[in-house]
Amino acid sequence: MTTMIAASSIVKTNLPCSSRISSCSDFTSGHSWRPLEAAKHYRAHGVRSLRITCAATKTAKSPAEEEWKIKRQLLLEKRVRSVDVKEALRLQNENGFLILDVRPEAEFKQAHPPGAVNVQIYRLIKEWTAWDIARRAAFAFFGIFAGTEENPEFIKSVEEKLGKDAKIIVACSAGGTMKPTLNLPDGKQSRSLIAAYLLVLDGYKNVFHLEGGLYQWFKEDLPAEAEEED
Repeated sequence: MTTMIAASSIVKTNLPCSSRISSCSDFTSGHSWRPLEAAKHYRAHGVRSLRITCAATKTAKSPAEEEWKIKRQLLLEKRVRSVDVKEALRLQNENGFLILDVRPEAEFKQAHPPGAVNVQIYRLIKEWTAWDIARRAAFAFFGIFAGTEENPEFIKSVEEKLGKDAKIIVACSAGGTMKPTLNLPDGKQSRSLIAAYLLVLDGYKNVFHLEGGLYQWFKEDLPAEAEEED
């Protein structure tokens, strides 16, 4: 006898997320599937063979993808411009624009455009709650041992350094883009575009975005400086 079962329909569990890391979980439905437990259950009921297949045949869009569409729409409505690195340098020198570098502080200290201000939009996970431990374990599973989380102090920190009338060019490493392509009809999200979205939500009026990111800035050998380690 061969039994077909859906991976997400065997066990309903109320265990915290950290205790389910080793199981296959359907996080959208709240069900958790444990292969060994399932096999023991069906063996005890006289099932001689067990074939397991996943019920899902099509991957649903992630919440992050849906959110980016909303962010992009607002950025377009607020007329947030994307500028290349040479235009950004000209605006900085001639029009009083300031570069807001949202990369981690360590990257900023290694190299950044002269006069740039650093407020990281993501930071290393700080707390040690069960949820934070689970997130660290999830990052470690993919070989990432310095997991990050959204910086809850981002807007507050920007407001302490820059007034709402400031002319800002937001920059990160990669830059991302709002321009549609064949493979990416909604462009590509980045840390700087997320930061620009948060800034316009907070009432900042003069927000630009650095296309190509600081990777392109350094690649084109534009002015850069570093900070000495303490």
